[in-house]
Amino acid sequence: MTITFDDFLKLDIRVGTILRAEPFPEARKPAIKLWLDLGALGQRKSSAQITRHYDPAALVGKQVLCVANFPPRQIGPFMSEVLVLGVPDGENEVVLVRPDLEVPNGGRLY
Repeated sequence: MTITFDDFLKLDIRVGTILRAEPFPEARKPAIKLWLDLGALGQRKSSAQITRHYDPAALVGKQVLCVANFPPRQIGPFMSEVLVLGVPDGENEVVLVRPDLEVPNGGRLY
């Protein structure tokens, strides 16, 4: 399926810094709760199935890319407000998509 450039522009993909990360044992699949600083968009929360490669304490301060304009989604007792982006490794486990240099929080992908 192909999309138009206008379709792509509908996605609001932003960079944010992880401010806080905690295990999420209530989730059906192993996950980590994240709180992100998205600059002018404020703080947002996300539930991410990234436990294979990431420890919550080591995530604090890391920048990641996320989709900021999906509607919030209830994940058990937690409201996830953004979708943190990742790609699969060779075993289909999530590897986070991150800028290779530090950039301002809230910057939009283009």
